[in-house]
Amino acid sequence: MNEHLAQLSPQPLWRHFRTLCNTPRPSGHEAELVAILERWAEQHGLAHDRDDFGNLRLSKPATPGHEGAPGVILQGHLDMVAQANADHPHDFTRDPIDTYVDDGWLRARHTTLGADNGLGVAAALAILEDDTLAHGPLEALFTLEEESSMGGALQLGENWLQGSVLLNLDSEDRGEVFIGCAGGADIVVEAQLPTAKSGVDEVALELALTGLVGGHSGIDIHRGRGNANRLLVRVLRALEAYDIRLVSYRGGTLRNAIPREAFATVVLPADEVAAAENRVQALERQLRAELAGVDEGLSLAAARVAERPAQALNAHASSMLLAALNAAPYGVERMSSAVPGVVETSNNLGVVSLDEGRFHLCALVRSLRDSAVEDLADRFRGLFDLIGARTRVENAYPGWTPAPDSALLARFERLHRQLVGREPAVKVIHAGLECGILAGKYPNLEMISFGPSIRGAHSPDERVELDSVVEFWDLLRALIEDLATAPAADRA
Repeated sequence: MNEHLAQLSPQPLWRHFRTLCNTPRPSGHEAELVAILERWAEQHGLAHDRDDFGNLRLSKPATPGHEGAPGVILQGHLDMVAQANADHPHDFTRDPIDTYVDDGWLRARHTTLGADNGLGVAAALAILEDDTLAHGPLEALFTLEEESSMGGALQLGENWLQGSVLLNLDSEDRGEVFIGCAGGADIVVEAQLPTAKSGVDEVALELALTGLVGGHSGIDIHRGRGNANRLLVRVLRALEAYDIRLVSYRGGTLRNAIPREAFATVVLPADEVAAAENRVQALERQLRAELAGVDEGLSLAAARVAERPAQALNAHASSMLLAALNAAPYGVERMSSAVPGVVETSNNLGVVSLDEGRFHLCALVRSLRDSAVEDLADRFRGLFDLIGARTRVENAYPGWTPAPDSALLARFERLHRQLVGREPAVKVIHAGLECGILAGKYPNLEMISFGPSIRGAHSPDERVELDSVVEFWDLLRALIEDLATAPAADRA
């Protein structure tokens, strides 16, 4: 499948990307791909090993005459975000990604593409097999479960990597180089809420809020796009005027993707149903007007359920839960004063569910300041304590402190001027690159992050600009060859 990728340039990179597209690799299901890459390494005479977590390292010695150059680590993650349109059945653990070219961009049909971070991985593999390239000692580090928990980086073996320069290939903007990123943590809230029988005079109504763009919960959080969880809670709050009680709720699938869809079932008195349905229609018009020009596809629908559920939250629990969700922090909390135009702190209400009284929420807090992550986690705890829920913090990871005077950055800027004809924009990103975690484990590493232009990451609208991949490849090769001329004492 995806034979057409062989026609794209640079051909070695796209050949490896085809392997990634044809090999299912959602977070937690990377084992098949790891085995494929280990076999490939053996076929090419490359050393390979794993740490205790299962992160994969491939190694290649320096070309003759460049043994004294600094060791370079090419780093990316093997997993991808698994998102598909609701009307498109796709099993990310079994089905390949179906790609196509559209007006200079590569896309996938109805699913995420996996360019994040498949293109970085493919580029590293293409570098390893390029015997025309002069280079110092090379390592390719491929981590696991980046998209779900940063687990691979958090559990990375210490005293394992040998290089002194790390090139993170997980950025998504042509013409930019990243030298810092936000840290973050998952905020998990759980509760068993009291239920009561539904009455014979009550009718069940299903609500569906769909059609939103979604996107990356860090990079896109400031764009004003709708969050399905936030919006459907607003709708449910408005419907409390008709004495609704929550039966079930399902919104979002990943804590690091802005939710595109949310669904709820409620019961309400039969004589209030018609009025509630009319209110839903009015709310759809209102929300569409609010999101005009930003998120044009919103749809809000209500449908009566033939069979009434046996149980729903009792009136008090339903009201308290909706109040807490409505008050929960969401979106941009603060813009950075130190780095103009960059979000400093944000939160994404990523996954919310309610089933038979069991409530679950997973939000992702990001910040350039670890103290701000702790503060938002405490606010969640304080808020949901009021409804008797339990709140915990998981998968916390540090930010990456910028080093604007880095010699490695200076090399990249010089090569960018030579190859592209202009200065790269030096950036700090409001997303969780693994660099911050890696820097904590290997404090002497000098790092930058760069990549091709990827848009719509973490959503079925994900796409990569083909011309930017050529530019990314040329820069990567040039930087590795340039570093091969540097003495080992000059780490960059």
